Amino acid sequence: MNPQEEIKQLKESLKQAESVQAELDLRVFNLKTLYDVSKDMYSSIEWETIVRNFLLMTMGNFGLIEGFVLLRDEHAPNGSQFVSVGFQDDLLEDLETAGNRLLDDIQRNHALDIKPKSRHRRFLPKEIDFSRTFAVAPDCPGLIGLGPKLIGEPYNTNDVELLDTLINNLVVALRNARSFKQIRVLNKNLQLKNVELEKTLSELKAAMRKVEILEGIKANLSKFVPNTVSRLIEKSPNGEIPQSKKQDLSVLFLDIEAYTKICERLGDAEMNDIIEKHFSAFMDAIYANNGDVNETAGDGLMVLFLDDDTVQNALGAVRTALQIREDTIKIGNECKSLYRPLEINMGINSGSALVGAARFDSFTGSRWTYTARGSLTNVAARIGAQAKGGKVYLSKTTADRVKDQFDLNPLGKFKLKNVSEKVEIFEI
Repeated sequence: MNPQEEIKQLKESLKQAESVQAELDLRVFNLKTLYDVSKDMYSSIEWETIVRNFLLMTMGNFGLIEGFVLLRDEHAPNGSQFVSVGFQDDLLEDLETAGNRLLDDIQRNHALDIKPKSRHRRFLPKEIDFSRTFAVAPDCPGLIGLGPKLIGEPYNTNDVELLDTLINNLVVALRNARSFKQIRVLNKNLQLKNVELEKTLSELKAAMRKVEILEGIKANLSKFVPNTVSRLIEKSPNGEIPQSKKQDLSVLFLDIEAYTKICERLGDAEMNDIIEKHFSAFMDAIYANNGDVNETAGDGLMVLFLDDDTVQNALGAVRTALQIREDTIKIGNECKSLYRPLEINMGINSGSALVGAARFDSFTGSRWTYTARGSLTNVAARIGAQAKGGKVYLSKTTADRVKDQFDLNPLGKFKLKNVSEKVEIFEI
């Protein structure tokens, strides 16, 4: 190879090396710029500080004296944030207005531009040589505008690539700051909620203590007060009990046959235990069928079934009676002191009666009672008195309501004590 060709190759190699070195220097510069700008941006969580640091570092690295960032943020006091560096004061309002008009135009077209287009030039003044739109969030678009370089050169491809990277980092920093701000607000709200919760908890403890006291009173009263009265009191805690009114219901009377003789044979204490065992089982049957024990009298019970459905209140009474008879046989077989199960005689009548509270006033004060009054209850009691040997007797009214559900045996008409007309009775 002759000397001239060697010199030519050396020049070409030197040129390539210089190009590679220039590219390497550019990459190093870009990385250093990215590092410096990112370090300053991520050092704060305040939006204005992040944006101002971004502008100052970016302008310093590119040799600029003018730049602005506009953020459209519905959570900001004025709906937007505008940070500028280097512009004359009389130009700031025009820049912000122009930037908002540009963002409005882009949003109307349902897309944020990534590349500068002619529409940017239509809205932004001639002092802006470079502009980009971006989005921190769907509800928070932004715009950056930069003035010309001091050296007079236009923004080249490498500059644009670096600026796009810096803007992406700005978006990340602003998103982080926004998230941190939301977390800080949530934390503050949580602290306030905790204070309110502690106060509410204290009030709740006091209220719960009152409830415990009232529940204790209620539990003790429920031993003596019919469920119907308890429900009325709960609905009207101020003590206004509704007056008695005509209402359809079924009434069940039951008593223990030969109660006095059994007491004499077993003694009062043992008989009391037997009665409690039987009546406890009876209560389960009564409440299971929506009945309400209205009166007790030694060996007897008066039970009201107040379902608004006339058939259902009769069915409830009959089902209760049958369950009581079944439970009586079971308990009787378990009680060694009884040589045979007790015989519980029951009578059921259905129809209309005056139901509700009645007040009796005297010199010693007032007394209230809650019951069903009228011929309906009298007939039910007389029908029960006719039953012997653990039978369950029904009036014709009750029989008509339940005849589709149970097999009934008509016994004929009976003359009952203090009842003017004969009453037809059915056995179940």
